[in-house]
This record gives sequence, C-alpha cells and structure tokens, in this order.
Amino acid sequence: MSSDGSMRYITISGFGGPDVMQMATGPRPRPGPGEILVKVAAAGINRPDVAQRQGQYPPPPGASQVMGLEVAGTVVETGAAVTEFAPGDRVCGLANGGGYAEYCLLPAGQALPVPDGMDDVTAAAMPETFFTVWANLFQMAGLTEGESVLIHGGSSGIGTTAIQLARAFGATVFVTAGSEAKCEACVALGASAAINYREQDFVEVVKSLTDGRGVDVILDMVGGAYFQRNLSALAKDGCLSIIAFLSGPKADSVNLGPIMAKRLTVTGSTMRPRTEVEKRQIRDELREQVWPLLAKGAIKPVIERVFAFEDVVAAHRLMEDGSHIGKIVLSFE
Repeated sequence: MSSDGSMRYITISGFGGPDVMQMATGPRPRPGPGEILVKVAAAGINRPDVAQRQGQYPPPPGASQVMGLEVAGTVVETGAAVTEFAPGDRVCGLANGGGYAEYCLLPAGQALPVPDGMDDVTAAAMPETFFTVWANLFQMAGLTEGESVLIHGGSSGIGTTAIQLARAFGATVFVTAGSEAKCEACVALGASAAINYREQDFVEVVKSLTDGRGVDVILDMVGGAYFQRNLSALAKDGCLSIIAFLSGPKADSVNLGPIMAKRLTVTGSTMRPRTEVEKRQIRDELREQVWPLLAKGAIKPVIERVFAFEDVVAAHRLMEDGSHIGKIVLSFE
C-alpha cells in the first residue's frame, strides 16, 4: 500500500462481463462525519456486485462507484462524531460501495467488531448476507421459534447464512438446491430436508414434509418463475419474502387467490437503498442477538474459495458459474 495517500482499487472499463474489471490507482477517501476509514484486509463478493458490473444495479447517490458491499480490516481514521470505533480496531461492515479497494469508507452504524479469534477473511464473508437475512427473514417475515421456513438457493451465501440463523433461533428449515452435493451441504448445516429442484417439485415435497400444511415463511431469490408455486407452498398466514429475481421480476398469469384464501403476506426488500438509520437498527440487532453466536462458534460463514485481490476476474467468473457453496472472498493480504 502506498504511503503517498493513494490506493489501488478495482474499476470497470464499461458494463459487461468479468473482463471489464481492471486495477486502478487513485486517492484514498477521507471519512466524513459518522464514517470510519478501514484498511481492507478482505472483501466479500456478492451477486449485487455482478449486477453493478453489468449495469443493472447502480450505486445510490453519493456512494462510491467502486464495487464491493462488505469488507473486514482495521480502522485507520475516524470522522467527526464517531465514538464507538477508534484507529486500530478490527471491524467488518456493510459498505454502500467501495469495497474492492485497499481502503474503504464505512458508516459507523454499519460496522461491527470482528469476533475474537476470527480471521479477516471469515469476517468479510458476513455483513451483506447477515444484514440481508436478518432484515428479511426475521424483521420483515417475522420468523420465530417453532415455525418452518423454505429457503431457496440454500447453498448460496445467503442460503448458508439463512439456514444457520433460522436453526439457531429454533425454526425448522427446508431448502432447495441444484445438486446432490449442494443438498448434502445444506443438510450438514442444519436443514431438515434439502430438495433438488432439478429432480423434484418443491411444492409437493414441502406439502409431504408438513402433512399438507405448507411452511410459515419462504425466503426467495428466484423471483417470477417461483411466485405461483411459492404461494402454493405456504401455510395459512404464511409470508413470502423476496430478496432477488434470478429468474426475472415478472410472473405471468398469476392466480392471486391463495393470498386471500390463506391470508398470505408478500414482502421483500433490497439492502442498498435502505437508510443509514435502518441499517444501524439491523446492525444493532445483529450485534446483540447474532454476534454472541458467532463468538462461541455456534454459527460460522461458509466460504467456498478465497481469491487474491488481483484475481477478481476469476472470482467473478466463479460467482457467475454458480457451482460454489457459500461465499467467495477477496484477500488483500
């Protein structure tokens, strides 16, 4: 890292495939009020990064144009009014952008201490998925002890996090995944049943597993292609929480009758547009209720592979390939 106030970061030459990403050098950001500057040791890769690279997920106004939504490292500078962190603290956090860089700004309310004994790569694999799962599965869908949940994409970064958190808080977990190896990985993490969606109809299997009742909550990242079937798989008073549209955002010829007949709730959100106040509230709940579980090893991020910062193109190719189980992380060390 340069001592002249500059840093390396990943830029793009234009919207497109992984090859548009390239290394660049520019000035380090300076923290404003309520911000901390982190010397990045590791950064997680997420599907929103891929969407941004493709021109489908622009940063919010005022955010860095550099990709990257989660980092772990060491605080090197704090802005005005920051009292909960100081230079030298090890932190991980949810960035509004700028994570694919040697230095990244974090709003202090979106940062968390790295649990004792945890390395930076593991810490960098947590913020985006933990914030997303907590907000959508627990805050919005209201999953509680004794209920059942179906998690689509169970072997993804989101899925592996959701399985562990749902089990930790007393829910029965079912998942869908696209191969036997992925199904086995989900069961090993705590899923009661894993459904290979390439070979089985998840609606029929869920009905069989629940004696015809259906599940209380569905966490969905598939979108339009699953919408009608999700309604069928929900129990009375159930909730469908949508967090992504891997099959597209439109569902054709949908019968909305089950929503009324079963008193269903359909909700969803994206994390990036949420306000700093909202993200701080999620952060505070994670710190109080989830961080103790991480500290004692009851839950832990699943990491498929770690790439060097310079190998970001290969890392994105693996993300797009979809064969991974858990998270993909960039290491800056």
